[in-house]
Amino acid sequence: MTTTTPCGATLPGVTHHLADVNGTRLHYVSAGTDGSPILLVHGWPETWWAFRKLIPPLARTHRVFALDLRGFGDSSNADTEYGEAVAAEDLHQLVAHLGAGPVHLLCQDISGGTGFRFAATHPEDVISFTGVETALTGFGFEALADVNNHGSWHVGFLGAPGIPGMLLPGHERELLAGWAFPLMNGTEGAIGESDIDEFVRSYARPHAWRGTEGLYQSIFSDRGATRALAASHPIAVPVLTVEAAGHKGITEKTFRQVASGEVTAVRLEGVGHLIAQEAPGELADAVLEFTGRVDDGRA
Repeated sequence: MTTTTPCGATLPGVTHHLADVNGTRLHYVSAGTDGSPILLVHGWPETWWAFRKLIPPLARTHRVFALDLRGFGDSSNADTEYGEAVAAEDLHQLVAHLGAGPVHLLCQDISGGTGFRFAATHPEDVISFTGVETALTGFGFEALADVNNHGSWHVGFLGAPGIPGMLLPGHERELLAGWAFPLMNGTEGAIGESDIDEFVRSYARPHAWRGTEGLYQSIFSDRGATRALAASHPIAVPVLTVEAAGHKGITEKTFRQVASGEVTAVRLEGVGHLIAQEAPGELADAVLEFTGRVDDGRA
């Protein structure tokens, strides 16, 4: 694994790496030396830094990896392919690069579709799947684009080809600090000014919106592909869903439809959408209990 000097924020005990896989260069961090591996995949508007408070408790008993998806954070955002399918293949090739697989996979927010596709098409790479505040296209996620029925304008906007990259540069702080984080964060003090600085730094890179555009465009170009994949290749490994108690259980409902085995559901009171940043202790407890049970069953 090639180590690198961090371009932005870092944590004690965390090592930064670059991996050339699947025609792109991914930035990821690693922590911990023992135990089964856990791979953390961020959502929007996030990077690996979303897991800054989750990595330390997990790394006490596990090897932990957290990446920046292609087009996000400090991963490459060259003029290439983006979207769920290529990002899922990135995860497959990254696990091979790490030589640590199979992994416990945790995905949150919009990365759930990428993680589901990865787990469905490469089941040999995955020990368990944890979905945090996420859903899948074809199973209700696309409804978030319906502004006439309580959806949000940003889903269609971010999925409009070329529009985020044209209109958002120079306005990253306004969007993230002025709208996105205040809307999504339900825990005062969970995201500090230095955290906002780190997210803004990465989203202000040249061509930094390509990854976002690709994942959101996948919602509108799916054409039934996710439902078809779920029908032919449901997730066979144990699944954990974690979501805020007030969010109508969409994560649990979604993954009970696409998993052929055990599904464990956890709902956390008093938190918003950004669970890894808002309630890292509670999330760590849920993940450690779940992965420990799965590991014991494999022993």
